[in-house]
Amino acid sequence: MGSGVAGALLRNGGQEIEEEAVRKGPVACGEAVVTGAGRLRAKWVIHAVVMGQDLRTNVSTITLATKSSLKRADEVGAKTIAFPALGTGVGGFPLEECARLMLAAIHEHAASKTSLEKATFVLYGSRSFQTFKDELEKASI
Repeated sequence: MGSGVAGALLRNGGQEIEEEAVRKGPVACGEAVVTGAGRLRAKWVIHAVVMGQDLRTNVSTITLATKSSLKRADEVGAKTIAFPALGTGVGGFPLEECARLMLAAIHEHAASKTSLEKATFVLYGSRSFQTFKDELEKASI
């Protein structure tokens, strides 16, 4: 867990989050695992893998990682889930496309039997916020 969201989790939640995640690895791109949340005000952290060693991502990986995260949330009985814009930092994936993919996966998941009642996006900066807001409005979800 070095930079970006993973680095923030490590800094704020503690080393135990990384240690537990490492014990559960390796995790394939597009998959997710659950760990405890350390010092965070949460019960769990769901680690979605969207990049390999090349630090790049794609449509398939972001879609699969979102769906895998939602599935892991259901497995632990989570009522809420918070997502970053997967792959848009170091991975360089376009924000607009990320928003469309993730919102579609969440919408599809919401139509099934799920423990989740709320999905939130925790985004970096006003541009990211506006992009996700615009995509949500276009999707009429």
